[in-house]
Amino acid sequence: MLFDSHMRTLLDASVALVNALTDGEARGRGYLAPTGAERVEAVRTALAVGPDLGPEAADHLAGTARALRTVFEAVAADRLDEAAPALNALLRETGARPQLDRTPGEPWQVHFHGADDSYAVGWSAGCATGLAMAIGGDYAGRLGLCAAPRCDRVYVDTSRNAGRQFCSTACQSRVKAAAFRARRAPGEA
Repeated sequence: MLFDSHMRTLLDASVALVNALTDGEARGRGYLAPTGAERVEAVRTALAVGPDLGPEAADHLAGTARALRTVFEAVAADRLDEAAPALNALLRETGARPQLDRTPGEPWQVHFHGADDSYAVGWSAGCATGLAMAIGGDYAGRLGLCAAPRCDRVYVDTSRNAGRQFCSTACQSRVKAAAFRARRAPGEA
């Protein structure tokens, strides 16, 4: 809707990495980010990649996820003056730079890392660039933190009316059910 397919891929990857690889709360329960082999599997799932992803790449992307979380949190609290320097630091660290790359038999694609960069650096640079383009493109309001109690997972709002408040339908249902119970309780007594 608002973002082209490549931008949407980068923003979705940012959300998936932050939600899978950072501690906090998820859907009403405490959440501890995975470590070791579980972390590698979490990254594979978040980025939909094959089995050749190693622990070093997963650890690097876990660090990226923590940095991205600070950006989401600052944007959600309307502290763009904190989000921008944190994101700029990640852009510098990853050496993010646009360039056109081509896989044989495929069309040219814009990537935000060099051909010699590692897989983890490539995704880190892409995710940082995606968030920078959203914030710099006046779409910061589309980045959010779940409004449900005991959930701090992040999301990108791609709805037409920019009305999303929850990371998932599970959290939205939890909040609606609690509100329904609260309304019914006084009449039942």
